[in-house]
Amino acid sequence: MRLISWNVNGIRAVQKKGFLAWVEREGPDILCLQETKAEKSQLDDELVNIPGYFSFWCSAEKKGYSGVAVYSRKAPEVAAYGLGKKEFDSEGRVICLDYGDFVLFNIYYPNGGSGNKRVPFKLDFYDAFLTKVMALRQQGRHIVICGDVNTAHEEIDLARPKENSRNTGFLPEERAWLSKFIACGFVDTFRHFCKAPGCYSWWDYKTGARARNIGWRLDYFFVDQGFLPQVKKAFILKDVMGSDHCPVGIEI
Repeated sequence: MRLISWNVNGIRAVQKKGFLAWVEREGPDILCLQETKAEKSQLDDELVNIPGYFSFWCSAEKKGYSGVAVYSRKAPEVAAYGLGKKEFDSEGRVICLDYGDFVLFNIYYPNGGSGNKRVPFKLDFYDAFLTKVMALRQQGRHIVICGDVNTAHEEIDLARPKENSRNTGFLPEERAWLSKFIACGFVDTFRHFCKAPGCYSWWDYKTGARARNIGWRLDYFFVDQGFLPQVKKAFILKDVMGSDHCPVGIEI
């Protein structure tokens, strides 16, 4: 199975940039999207019902904000939405699909906001998510987690670490949480296969950073340690355009 995750920065915007043709060419078995910025009712039928796929949608109460979606060739046994907490679930950030062999989380994690004002909210969301997945691990379930985590973990994961050490996305407390999460038995699949620098998934539009590869690796696939032998490959599709993020993925 080929799983791909992509923050599309507006699904209606990316639709106009060849999204459907890209899905047909790429043919992922599961495609997880973040920051869809739309409700299902606002979308064209060709976008909701891509031939050969089931689709799942979770939208924010606030119009044009946040939102996640999943296209899946295989029907999951169970589909669930949110973390079970109103303050987080009103923002439409989580889809959880149970495939039997593993439980898949597609998540658009919060941004710390201008002036780092939302960092406490972001860290609270991280903790609520960790509580959720650890409960599943205690039941013996295998977990696959993907999405825009909105944090670069190590200095290798962004082009200018020193300049950004006080900015959300690379704050010590955000990075420490990712280290704690990994210590709980989860693996950053891309770094498991690739130790090279210069591998990013987000570039700032305003400064034309993509052309110079001045980027951040904010998009991840994590799996629990027990599921790692099933992961055969992890990759970043850096040449796919249409958003300020590019797709990332794994093969299992």
